[in-house]
Amino acid sequence: MENQYVEQRDGGYWVAGSRVSLDSIVCAFLEGQTAESIAQCFPMLSLEQVYGAVAFYLANQGAIDAYLTQARADYEARRRAARNADPAFYQKLAAARRQMQAT
Repeated sequence: MENQYVEQRDGGYWVAGSRVSLDSIVCAFLEGQTAESIAQCFPMLSLEQVYGAVAFYLANQGAIDAYLTQARADYEARRRAARNADPAFYQKLAAARRQMQAT
């Protein structure tokens, strides 16, 4: 019996039957975490699901790396647009951070 460990939905990749993104698993894997430690971080996933997600990534590494690169670029574009739309808010936020760090 063959299990499908990753599914594509809502414009992204997800561990099948869960709300855990493949992005989360891949980032942890690329940071050097073992499947066991990743499974501990996501107790709703079985170790088998984590290994399956890593295997899916390795089998489709080029496509998933391109997807992750595009997702990062999209995030940065939205972040820049938000900063440009309300610069006063981000100035206040930066001032509040500086004040908290000073105390």
